[in-house]
Amino acid sequence: MRVQLFIPCFIDQLFPDTAFNMIKVLEKAGCTVVYNTNQTCCGQPAFNAGFWDESKTVCTKFLKDFKGTEPIVAPSASCVGFVRNYYGKLFENSSMHHDVADVGSRLYEFSEFLIKVLGKDDFGATLEGTATYHDSCAGLRECRIKQEPRQLLSKVAGLQLTEMNDVETCCGFGGTFSVKFDGISIGMGEQKVENAMVTGAQYLISTDHSCLMHLKGYIDKKGYDLQVLHLADVLAMF
Repeated sequence: MRVQLFIPCFIDQLFPDTAFNMIKVLEKAGCTVVYNTNQTCCGQPAFNAGFWDESKTVCTKFLKDFKGTEPIVAPSASCVGFVRNYYGKLFENSSMHHDVADVGSRLYEFSEFLIKVLGKDDFGATLEGTATYHDSCAGLRECRIKQEPRQLLSKVAGLQLTEMNDVETCCGFGGTFSVKFDGISIGMGEQKVENAMVTGAQYLISTDHSCLMHLKGYIDKKGYDLQVLHLADVLAMF
């Protein structure tokens, strides 16, 4: 299967290894991966900050960059959720309406694509130790992803997965929320990390680097022995 790769801007700038690991997994699954180097941002940061006109300009470019018929796969439920759930508001009653519907129907979060489209969950990955999984708000509430990443992690040799308390509670990042309401954001991050620590896990895994980046700040400040990992990085350990 031929698939288009969408790499969110923060993955491109801060976590490029995750993008390459996702390619490794997709190719092992038999996919031919193509990457349009003209792609930039999905428009979410500007939209969330209230700059809808500026966001719409970026979103229009996104729709043009991902024309075609192939599935589009991204290592970020946050970006996928934004395109699926908010592009319709930006382009309501516009000539781009059909483009929005088309791209939204072909866009998948990484774990969702592996399970629901390819029907594959075992890539021969190995990671010795214990882990706990963090449900990002976007993954859980906007993309309806819950079992897919857990199913994939259950096939990783040597890895024991343990659920933390309040696993579906927000980590407190929320993009600009963490800047505007830093005290609340830090408190929510603290609660999430402390719940993860109680499980005795060595790894905290998620589909969203935005959440993991936020949580790692608290982990590092406390000096905890807890490593954050994106799902794609785990599945590429073969």
